Amino acid sequence: MEKLLKLLQDDAKLSVQELAVMLDMTEAEVAAAIHKFEKDGVIKGYRTLINWERTDVHRASALIELRVTPKKDSGFDELAARVKAFPEVESVCLMSGGFDLAVTVTANTMSEIAMFVAKRLAPIDGVLSTATHFILTKYKDGGVDFVTDYDEIDERGSNLCD
Repeated sequence: MEKLLKLLQDDAKLSVQELAVMLDMTEAEVAAAIHKFEKDGVIKGYRTLINWERTDVHRASALIELRVTPKKDSGFDELAARVKAFPEVESVCLMSGGFDLAVTVTANTMSEIAMFVAKRLAPIDGVLSTATHFILTKYKDGGVDFVTDYDEIDERGSNLCD
């Protein structure tokens, strides 16, 4: 079943028919396996990766490092739950190394992200420090190459919009 999960991870648009052929299974077996994965929480959802730089929509993203003091009874889980509840938050991961939580956020502007960090994230009880890293260009996301036409990269080595 690992192969089915890998195929779906690489391309969630594959049909049950296509997957059955690729896996030498019946369509009913594939459909049942997918349903079980969804029911058991193995498959958490399906999403489309969008290269927002190619649209007229203005968006800013940042990776924020949080150093926190874990709670006595719940460790990092309680703080992670508070952080992930904010609508700006795309992901929260517990990390090893120099900081505890990696938080990815998205907003309309870098200023909105800065205000989110200052007014909503940093004041959370248990947050010791934050370090915000603005994402300037995505070269690859979710295993998908976002820069397939290297002619788009200008003489500075960037594909940022001018």
